[in-house]
Amino acid sequence: MQSAAFLVKNERSLYYRCMPRVSEQYRADRRSEILVAAARLFAINGFHATSMADVIAECGLSAGAVYRYFRSKEELIAAAAEEALSAADEVFQNLLADSATPSPEQALTAIITTIDERIVDRQITGVDVTRIGVQVWAEALRSPMLAARAGEVYRRLRDNYAEVIRRWQAAGNTPADVMPDQVAAAMLSLVQGFILQRLLVDGTDITFYLAGVRALLSPAAAPQQEPAAG
Repeated sequence: MQSAAFLVKNERSLYYRCMPRVSEQYRADRRSEILVAAARLFAINGFHATSMADVIAECGLSAGAVYRYFRSKEELIAAAAEEALSAADEVFQNLLADSATPSPEQALTAIITTIDERIVDRQITGVDVTRIGVQVWAEALRSPMLAARAGEVYRRLRDNYAEVIRRWQAAGNTPADVMPDQVAAAMLSLVQGFILQRLLVDGTDITFYLAGVRALLSPAAAPQQEPAAG
């Protein structure tokens, strides 16, 4: 670890004493420890039944250390929700890299698979952290701060879906009169619906759900227009 020299004065002399400097990696590791502990408790007990004291005890750090990174439980809740959704940002970066043109089906499959494999990260937290996302939806109705931060995250996701549709449309695969933002809103709902069904409906299976998504997006599923008269 790097050190910094501080000038210290006593009654006889001035001298330098080396003091440890906290590295960025150290800060990131401590913040991650706190978030993992908070996510575990939020997912098991819920937001309201979890106190900052519980988080402090769970992560094993001092109260001062925890409050240095998060000033309130609301900040912790918002950060835990954003952390859970960061994997979705990664997926879109990969999907849209190098001017790629993924299909809507590919985009939905990639995100839903990521939710199933990575956001549900039992290896880190020991619990299904999608439970946090559902709690955030409810808590955002009460907390303007959390509503604003959650809104930013979901608008970002919706914008990514819209970009998928714009590129698909530019490649001639979607009618020109289709509005990408409208389709993006529906695509986001399909992902949120998977999260809810997975938590609330026993036996919800990702393969089964994705088969339904593919059927819904299939051209054969679109209503056939009546031929023009005359």
